[in-house]
Amino acid sequence: MSRAITVKVATPKVIKALETKLATIKKDYAEQGANEAKYEKSREKWRKEVQDFAIANIKKAENFRTNYRSWNNSLNVDFDLIVKESDFPKEPERDFTIMHQHTYNEIVEDITNALTILKMTDEETVNASTMKQIAKYL
Repeated sequence: MSRAITVKVATPKVIKALETKLATIKKDYAEQGANEAKYEKSREKWRKEVQDFAIANIKKAENFRTNYRSWNNSLNVDFDLIVKESDFPKEPERDFTIMHQHTYNEIVEDITNALTILKMTDEETVNASTMKQIAKYL
């Protein structure tokens, strides 16, 4: 069984936390393009490492398949390599979150609206229903 937690949070603390989160979201969104470019550069480097790995180990290839397309003079070569994970180049991972424009706009609007309302209140603490609405941003 879970019990409801009753906590009263001071309005100035909530305002400060929301302002900090809003600034972080705006900064992360502004840097998103540069982060994505850096990630794509590391992915391209990884792709080259995979190519070099595959070429170096082609003698171990199994299930070798080719497909020649005469209409554009291209040859597709496909094969399988059984490898240990430790031997294979590690694929880069994103260390940032991709946020689409509509999601960004919605979050900024929600936080801005909450800040506007909280700054106008005379209440010393934020009630539970308001906290429930804004908790996902904190």
